[in-house]
Amino acid sequence: MKHFTLGTALALVLAIPAFANEKPGEGVTVRPILPTQIEEHFQHKILFHALSDLGYTVADANEAEYQTIHLALGTGDADFTAVSWHTLHDAFFQEAGGEAVLTKVGTYIEGALQGYLIDKATYDSGVTDLGMLADPAVAAKFDADGDGKADLAGCIPGWGCERVIETALDAYKLRDTVTHNQGAYQAMIADVMARNQNGQPILYYTWTPYWVSGALVPGRDVEWLSVPFTALPDGATGNTEFNGKNLGFAVDNIGVVARNDFLAANPAAAKLFEVAKLDINDISAENKLIADGENTQEAIDKHATDWIAAHQAEYDAWLAAARDAAN
Repeated sequence: MKHFTLGTALALVLAIPAFANEKPGEGVTVRPILPTQIEEHFQHKILFHALSDLGYTVADANEAEYQTIHLALGTGDADFTAVSWHTLHDAFFQEAGGEAVLTKVGTYIEGALQGYLIDKATYDSGVTDLGMLADPAVAAKFDADGDGKADLAGCIPGWGCERVIETALDAYKLRDTVTHNQGAYQAMIADVMARNQNGQPILYYTWTPYWVSGALVPGRDVEWLSVPFTALPDGATGNTEFNGKNLGFAVDNIGVVARNDFLAANPAAAKLFEVAKLDINDISAENKLIADGENTQEAIDKHATDWIAAHQAEYDAWLAAARDAAN
């Protein structure tokens, strides 16, 4: 018969609460909502792994465009998303109920950029500011369909960026010389890249983190255009300066937006969302893998587990903080 010493018994007693707290989310199902863009699934899947390690059951994610994502959160059809741009999507956040219903939790990704780019040759020839396209002769350089107006490969409605671009076209008096094309972004960028390969001038909107800036590299293949002045929709404000240049879009942070009732009931998840950090360059690198053909959900699952393995200590610290918050 095995005898237990007082020290052994004490160790067992001390171990019980620690073990019990390994899975503070046990019995709770979390309902995420994601964008339809596959390039933004990676950062969600990392959080899905962390939530699972905390004991939560992660429901199959619904997908929608960004405005609908926020509305779904506001109406209680989902619990969180990890792709809300703090400035760009603030109007969507407010329209969905704002702080009475939702919270922007932490800063998952810092330093996200948006703006207008052109080919380096045209930039070096003197076209450096979007406002210069008010000149029909300058705009005609970017005419892809023969109507004499510049063709801007722009932003899909519902993303948020389309509101900024539409505001800019009015503010800089570009309606007569620039067409804001808003078709499927991937198809538009494919056309842009084909024109670039043919040595033709190109004009497009993009953002980081995204693979496009790994294929058309700013400073080498293309350059960011400045804008004459900051003109954001609905009176929005934000720092639009990057490397001494006014890009016309707020330099932004991306983070989790979650329902207040979910956060209150789940302090472990709330703390996870608060402390999780992801380097923007890691997302761009993963997006390049997608662009190179690793574009299935299984491949993105592997990208997420590979990232966790490469950042294990950091990831484990997220989980430790979340478990402590559940005490």
